[in-house]
Amino acid sequence: MRTAIIEKTARDLPVIPNWPDDRFVGAGFSWQAAAGVLSGLPDGGLNLAYEAVDRHADSARAGHPALRFLERNGSRRELSYLQLKRQTNRFANVLAKLGVAPGQRLFVLCNRGVELYLGVLGGLKNGCVVSPLFAAFGPEPLETRLSLGDCSVLLTSETLYRKKVAGMRAKLPLLEHVLLYDESGGHTQVDGTLDLHELLAVASEEFEIVPTTADSPSLLHFTSGTTGTPKGALHVHGAALTHYVTGKYALDLHPDDIYWCTADPGWVTGTSYGILAPLLLGVTSVIDCGDFDAERWYGILEKERISVWYTAPTAIRMLMKAGPELARRHFHPQLRFVASVGEPLNPEAVWWGKEVLGLPIHDNWWQTETGGIMIANLPAMPIKPGSMGKPLPGVEAAIVRHAEDGSLAILGDDEIGELALKQPWPGMFRTYLGQQDRYQRCFVGDWYLSGDLARRDADGYYWFIGRSDDVIKSAGHLIGPFEVESALMEHSAVAEAAVIGKPDSLLGETVKAFVSLKRGREPSEALHDELIGHARKRLGAAVAPKELEFLPSLPRTRSGKLMRRLLKARELGLPEGDTSTLENS
Repeated sequence: MRTAIIEKTARDLPVIPNWPDDRFVGAGFSWQAAAGVLSGLPDGGLNLAYEAVDRHADSARAGHPALRFLERNGSRRELSYLQLKRQTNRFANVLAKLGVAPGQRLFVLCNRGVELYLGVLGGLKNGCVVSPLFAAFGPEPLETRLSLGDCSVLLTSETLYRKKVAGMRAKLPLLEHVLLYDESGGHTQVDGTLDLHELLAVASEEFEIVPTTADSPSLLHFTSGTTGTPKGALHVHGAALTHYVTGKYALDLHPDDIYWCTADPGWVTGTSYGILAPLLLGVTSVIDCGDFDAERWYGILEKERISVWYTAPTAIRMLMKAGPELARRHFHPQLRFVASVGEPLNPEAVWWGKEVLGLPIHDNWWQTETGGIMIANLPAMPIKPGSMGKPLPGVEAAIVRHAEDGSLAILGDDEIGELALKQPWPGMFRTYLGQQDRYQRCFVGDWYLSGDLARRDADGYYWFIGRSDDVIKSAGHLIGPFEVESALMEHSAVAEAAVIGKPDSLLGETVKAFVSLKRGREPSEALHDELIGHARKRLGAAVAPKELEFLPSLPRTRSGKLMRRLLKARELGLPEGDTSTLENS
């Protein structure tokens, strides 16, 4: 029988957690004390790539595997920390020889492979502001980001360049250098470009890292625009401390772990927790260069002896859709911790992990702007399925509401308001590129306003309600889409659900649900009525959907986030806004 809380036992904790309980407040944590683990550069400098790579390469862990690539053809390739240091030094020397100065913008448009990691880490060593891009973007979203980001150098494959970039080159006047490589290992010969591997072959393996500080710009991540252009969130090298601490406590990484983050480095999760956090903690990262396939993924967990797995709710739901029989054909005793990020994790998915994988899935919350995980379910914590967890050590969170005088009122337990974080913390973004006024509006006094509505319960757990512009106001009720979607997903026929508000002259808004069904289930009037009844029984008539529509699939961004606002725009005949991050766009 399912309970409201998943308690942890000694059997659930085969390794003593880095943070052994859930008592964070007053536990003596400080960012200043935690910073002592980082080596730093001479004269008080700090560089993300040095801390992630060279610090280990210059120690007893030099020969420890840093990156393990699983190629599409079934082959495997490993780089130790020492090898990674030498190869990233070569790339940094290539940039320096080309005259690429610190602060210039390096964009990395690569499929998952060695070149992507050399570009990000070598660019950071050279003091560049590095912006990883998702390789599946089409020409239009690429042009938008390259233009907004004042791209000086582009690293990409010959195939991607010919297909997506060559035709817009004239529209990018600041683009000085294009570094190309052939994914099959051959040479490239494209006018106006340089062959990356020819340059690497003659570059030195020795490089003196550019003297960056904690406040030097390091990474540029773009977030999806709701109706306008994407926002460019600029981060600094000091984020190394946030990546280290959150990787240690939220993901519980230990030195001998084999870690797998399924997020593409073209998204902030794939950079922060697919590249930087595991390297900062000196662990081995597995990188799958292939596309999603349920059988393949279970095989990776088994054959690569994955111990810590960080994935996304969309991927989990796809595995759920594939059925428990497939999961149970694979044996992965080393797997001890599973976490999820990207959007809230429905309780049904948390329980699926417990019942099918033998491990509950630990949700956590953060944003591109925060630079790292802020709220999480840690290994030693009991889990309340559907909750984001509790603020991490060093993170002070609150639920707030704007008071009449413009200040913030701190709300009590179980009151719904905006989730806010007390600044500063090392990983917070420093501006929106070219939108400083918009950046300033994110802060009131000492608080960063996330734009997410949430509540905190009496035990200190935080619960996601919805983005402030997603929440439905019906007959005086504030209805969070996530709550309604989770209730619908409890039904055995439902694979995914999305909920929007529709204008109503009497109630203000009514709730409409969009549902995609599990394999083998077909839409019908009877199932429609059954789902409406199920929701009413679970939620009450005031909160349950008044309308329900079946769809073959729901619109999501390529990073897995549900695009409710796109459903709403289509339903109401409104402009769809920025769809550059939409799957299959």
